[in-house]
Amino acid sequence: MSQDQPQRPEREQPLKYGDCFNVKGELADQPIAPQDAAVMQTAEAMVFGKTQKGGPASVMQAAAAKNERSGHVSHDATTQLAGDEGITVAETKLPGRRIITESVAGQVLGQYVEPLPVTAAAATGGNVEEAPITIGEALAATALTAGEKPVEQSDAAAIQAAEARATGSSVVTPGGLAATAQSAASANEGLAQDVDKIKLNDVLTGAAAKLPADKAATRQDAQGVMEAELRNNPSLTAYPGGVAASVAAAARLNEKSS
Repeated sequence: MSQDQPQRPEREQPLKYGDCFNVKGELADQPIAPQDAAVMQTAEAMVFGKTQKGGPASVMQAAAAKNERSGHVSHDATTQLAGDEGITVAETKLPGRRIITESVAGQVLGQYVEPLPVTAAAATGGNVEEAPITIGEALAATALTAGEKPVEQSDAAAIQAAEARATGSSVVTPGGLAATAQSAASANEGLAQDVDKIKLNDVLTGAAAKLPADKAATRQDAQGVMEAELRNNPSLTAYPGGVAASVAAAARLNEKSS
């Protein structure tokens, strides 16, 4: 009499875009990756001023975290299709309202309709010109997307590079963002517990107003900030939703709207 052999449990399948959103084709079969979620979170924060509860970014974050825990994707992974064709949060202004569309690789994941402030809609008959996202606004968005991250030397270097590009000056202003970030990073090195450390939101909340000058984020700005963050990180990786990722997302959104 033969005994039944114990069966190995099947490996849990990754959560794919088609499992979470109404998308088709190649994208539907792609696992949701952590860097995809980080870019969408940063883009949402720049357009809405926060991550939308229950929106595409939060769904992607949850799915990507599960995929990472189950070993299907690495922490710095990006879905190739999303990397090639882009992750966007586009804003279309109409008389009295705006339509915000969140997409990956050209396929819509979510859409919102919001009323415009009366003064803004009336000023141009509802035709409000969309301003480019500045470096300062990208830094402020980092306080939302990675605010609880303790400030490290890589963050301070990226903030210094961003400040230099925003102001056009490499001189570190005493009490400015770069100086504050460097002091925070140095102080954190002497602390053992993360709970005691200075966080990014302590430095970057209201960042745009703290800069003496600002400018629209460009691809060149994003590259410079990314290089600074990578050079000062022993693992040579950028933090998802961090300083470099936020400036890069701002630059991509500006390119899409130009």
